[in-house]
Amino acid sequence: MRHLPLFGLRLTTPRLELRLPSLDDLDELADRALEGVHDPERMPFFVPWTQAPRDELPAGLIRYHLGVMARWQPDDWYCNFVVVHDGRVIGVQDLSASKFAVTRHVSTGSWLGQAYQGKGLGTEMRAAVLHLAFAGLGALTAGSGAFVDNPASLGVSRKLGYRPNGVSVHEVRGRRAVEQRLRLERDEFTSPVPVDVHGLEPCLPHFGLSRAGDADRAALS
Repeated sequence: MRHLPLFGLRLTTPRLELRLPSLDDLDELADRALEGVHDPERMPFFVPWTQAPRDELPAGLIRYHLGVMARWQPDDWYCNFVVVHDGRVIGVQDLSASKFAVTRHVSTGSWLGQAYQGKGLGTEMRAAVLHLAFAGLGALTAGSGAFVDNPASLGVSRKLGYRPNGVSVHEVRGRRAVEQRLRLERDEFTSPVPVDVHGLEPCLPHFGLSRAGDADRAALS
C-alpha cells in the first residue's frame, strides 16, 4: 500500500516470516485458534479470549485484529504480526509501545497454535521482533511477562536474556494469577538466529520516528 507501507514490513528468520496480516491471513489465524492454543485447564492470557464459543471465536478474533490496526497511531502503536511457517499462519507475535520516540521502551506478547509449540519457534519469533525493536527502531528496553504457571513463555524469556522485574497479581477466570514481569536491555540482547528486516524505512513515521535517521537507532545490515 502506497499510503500505509506498514503492510510491506517483513521480518524473516531461518524458519519464519512475520508480517501484518491480510484478510486471508486472519481467516487462517482463526483456524489455528479453533484448533487449540493451550490446555483448557489453564489460562495464559489476561483476557480469556480462547474461552469464546466456537461459533463466535473466529469472527471475534478477526474483529480484534482489524481494530488493533484501525487504532494505530505514531505515538501509540500495536504491531500485531502473524507468524508464517512453511507457508502457513501459525500464530501471533506482537510488539507495542506508547510515546516510543521518548520512552524507547517496547512490550511483546504472543501465542502459537498448539501443534507448533515446543519446537523453538516461540524463541525465534520473539527474537525477530526484538531485533526490529533494538536494531531497527532504536529501543533501549523491552518488557514482557507471563503467569508463573506458564514455564514455556518464561523459558523463552530466559533464553533471550530477560531479567526478572517484579511481579503483579491479577484476577483471571475468578482466580488469583501471579504474573512474573521481565525486562531486557538492548545491550544484553543477542539474537540466537539471524533476522532480516524488509521495508522498514517508509514505515518509520508510523512508529513515531524520522525517516532521516536517529542517533539512537542502530543501522540494519
